[in-house]
Order: sequence, then C-alpha cells, then structure tokens
Amino acid sequence: MSLAGKTAIVTGSGQGLGLAYARELARQGASVVVNDVDAAAAEAAVATITADGGSAVAVVAPVGSTETADALVAAALENFGRLDILVTNAGILRDTVLWKMSDDDFDRVVNVHLRGTFTCARAAATHFREAGHGGRIICIGSPTGQRGTFGQTNYAAAKAGIVGMARTWALELKKAEVTVNTVIPVAATGMTATVPYFAAAVEADAAGEPMPAFFRHDLGFGTADDVAGLIAYLASDAAAGVTGQAIGIGGDRVQIWSHPEPVATEYRDGGWTYEALVDDFAGLFGDRLQSIGESFPPLPDELRREPAAS
Repeated sequence: MSLAGKTAIVTGSGQGLGLAYARELARQGASVVVNDVDAAAAEAAVATITADGGSAVAVVAPVGSTETADALVAAALENFGRLDILVTNAGILRDTVLWKMSDDDFDRVVNVHLRGTFTCARAAATHFREAGHGGRIICIGSPTGQRGTFGQTNYAAAKAGIVGMARTWALELKKAEVTVNTVIPVAATGMTATVPYFAAAVEADAAGEPMPAFFRHDLGFGTADDVAGLIAYLASDAAAGVTGQAIGIGGDRVQIWSHPEPVATEYRDGGWTYEALVDDFAGLFGDRLQSIGESFPPLPDELRREPAAS
C-alpha cells in the first residue's frame, strides 16, 4: 500500500528527524515539499530525495506565520497538483529554568512548535475539506510534553499543547475523513547528542554502527530512521482508522500513550472543604500521586561515558 500519487509537506525537514520523515515518505512514493529556515539544508534535502528517485521541492521559511503555512500548501498544489499529508516537525529549543526564562525564550519556542503546528494544520485542513479527498495530519510531540523535563517550560508547554490540539482536530475533521495523530519520537538527534546518558548510543549512530540493545530495546531509543516508518504508515490508507492518538516510537519499541484519565476518585457528602482536605488528602491520595519527569534505569558499566570537562 504505497503513497504513490500523494503529496506531503514536512516542516523542519532539512536535517535530522524531519529529513528522515521526508525521505521515507518519498521512498514510499509521495512527492514532498521540504521546509527549513536554512536554504542550504533544504536544497540538500531535495537533492538527496531526488537522487534516491523521489520528487521534492523546497520552501525556505520559518514556520509560525499564516503566510508560511499558506506558502507551503501553495507549493504542494503548484508543483504536484494536490496535498494529502502534513507532518508538522519544525522546532527550536531555548532551554533554561523557569526563573531565568525570558519572554523571548518562551515566545520563540511556542511560536515555532505550537503556533507553527496550528497555522500549518489550519491551512492543510482548509484544503482537505475543500478538496474532499480526506487527508493526514501528523503532529510531532515529545516525551517532554507528556512527562515534563527540567529546564524546558517552553518546549513542554508547546508539545503538550500539540497533543491537545491534535485530539481536538481528530474530532473536528472526522467527517472530512482527515486523520490527525501525534507521534512521540525518541531518537538520536542534535537535541540528545549532548546528554551524557545517551553518549554511547549517539557515538554508535554517528559511526554508522548498531546501537547497543540496551538503548534500542530497554529505552526504546534509536535512530531517526527508526521513527520514519511510523510517519509513513500514518500517512497511508492502511491507517485510515487511526486518529486522535499519541503514538511513541524509538529503537525497537512502539507505544500508544494513554489519554489523561483520573487514577483515583473519592467522594465526600457536602463537598471538599479546606479542613476536610487537610485531614484526609494525604491518607486518600498520598500513595497515588503521579510521578513527574522521566526516570531511566542505570547504564550498564560498558555504556557509561564521563561528561567532558568544562
């Protein structure tokens, strides 16, 4: 079940995960609109895809604005005559703790990740509904948006918001036969390259060697190419019944993330006053409070790497 005859937009696809997504979509037969803020990276991505026998064009522009979103849809229609798939991958990082995070740090990250996903999805959805042939919107989330990560207020807010938007769009676009899903990738990228815990895996990937099984299996941490197959699957007709989902993938692992659900419920006649909560909350819920952040198992000794001296 190929993607032949379909056209995809992949934002932030000049390198890394986005490039892996664009290449896999092209390998499965789709024509691709590559997008990046770096003209050289975008053109190199197009050259790579065409050298592999695919079809691609580049739109060099930062996502976030309505103008860029409209330009991406226009490029798909002008060059390939249709649009079927949108992958909203573009993103930046401005990491720092809450009390040091500036307005600009927050706004830039939210503008690219959250607003960029919104404007591009709105433009694509408008076209899908007018064209009447259905469509696929694939948003890119992060474990940070699901669990939180120290120093990433802006990124966590944006990625959590993306999942919330995708669930809403899945409801709104169901009648138009447009599916909307969020992919939660875990892979070796520029974002993980500086984390000592992942150093052995990143080193292996950079050297073109297989990642140790501990990373691929136990952590579900792999290469960008390990994620790309899920993107192509969700873009295909085979996934017509999959929508509104948050799907994690990395290494040898694929997961369905749960939607938030109450994990403990208690009732009190007359409601919960301050005094009642002081008396009863710890006893009722103390052992049922939810964890925050991600926790990783200890690295095997042979995979340990000492952080570089500063």
